[in-house]
Amino acid sequence: FLWLLMKEKAWCWLLGGLASLLSIVLFVDGKLYAEAFLYLFYVVMAVYGFTTWNLSKNEVISIHKWTLNLHTKAIILGGVFALLLGYLLTEFSQADYPYFDAVTTSFSFIATYMETRKVLSSWVYWFIINLLTIVLYHLKGWDILALQMLLFAMMCIWGYFTWRKLYYQHLNDGLV
Repeated sequence: FLWLLMKEKAWCWLLGGLASLLSIVLFVDGKLYAEAFLYLFYVVMAVYGFTTWNLSKNEVISIHKWTLNLHTKAIILGGVFALLLGYLLTEFSQADYPYFDAVTTSFSFIATYMETRKVLSSWVYWFIINLLTIVLYHLKGWDILALQMLLFAMMCIWGYFTWRKLYYQHLNDGLV
């Protein structure tokens, strides 16, 4: 998924959606309910991302940057949603690490949306989320998944610089 995403291939979304479907069972079984909900969201966003990237004839989406104002709104929204979700998980489930799970989940919603819209800094959001998720998965004893998140974090660095290069190429070509 990440390699195809870096290459701006719409098929990344279908592969990501399939992998997300398979992950939902793991997270429900492991009592990380926000993660399970997140992966359900990934399935929905995979359809949206594929449609947006591949089937839209009227709108070509180029890699672009968000303003500081948009980032501020996204961070506030993510924080408020994390607090609300953490509270709900604490009160109405036996979730493990409900607030920690809620933080990684809420900001993953934002970063996923950013990816579907080809926002350059989505890679930075994902880098931070993946580092936090490494800790969460280690706390659960899921060290193999924590290692996978470490690999994803490293790929985020590669993805950022790949998209940054494409962004400046598009900027020089007048496409941004």
